[in-house]
Amino acid sequence: MQIHGLQKLTLLDFPGRTACTVFLAGCDWRCPYCHNAELLDGTAEPVMDDAALLDFLRKRQGLLDGVAFTGGEPLLHPGLPGLMERVRELGFAVKLDTNGCHPAALRTALEAGLLDYVAMDIKNSPDRYAQTVGVAAPDMDAVGESIGLLMQSAPDYEFRTTVVAQLHDEDSFRGIGPWIRGARRYFLQAFTDRDSVPFAGFSAPTAAEMEAYAAIVRPYVTEVSLRGV
Repeated sequence: MQIHGLQKLTLLDFPGRTACTVFLAGCDWRCPYCHNAELLDGTAEPVMDDAALLDFLRKRQGLLDGVAFTGGEPLLHPGLPGLMERVRELGFAVKLDTNGCHPAALRTALEAGLLDYVAMDIKNSPDRYAQTVGVAAPDMDAVGESIGLLMQSAPDYEFRTTVVAQLHDEDSFRGIGPWIRGARRYFLQAFTDRDSVPFAGFSAPTAAEMEAYAAIVRPYVTEVSLRGV
């Protein structure tokens, strides 16, 4: 299994853990504001394979306590559950970042006890998903099923939305709130422009707008917080 990026140390990507972040290539979406656009089509050059990753982790036992798998969309890779199992055998907790497109694979990983924490992107309100993810007919049933799986079965999880001034407004969050009603934790994170973003012209909302969006969702979710504000 090919690994397309490795951040050797992060104190941010895996809540409560000193972790590394593993980047896997390929994604279902083509979000125009993506920070990891070079990973979308799977053509980015790999930096190592799974055997090399496990060797790295063996040398970090006692220094790191978590591994975060991100992308792209990690659940596109059939070999991921086996790799997660080997990572856990080395004593590391496992976090998964997912777009929610693959509920069957998510269910398998949850039922096998491979996941300690899952972060799922909620791209926009359901009626605005297509323009936000860059796909004409996104499978909203799959996304909704993944939301339910996390709320029912994940040991710990968060939902999160990267908020872009040109793509989100108050109506976005009036749609998101009821969709994730009863969720444990939801983050609104302000968009940050980078050279890797595939299209120009995107910006972050103001801090006041972010606060207003959070207030719309708070009646539906136990904990709503802002990032990057």
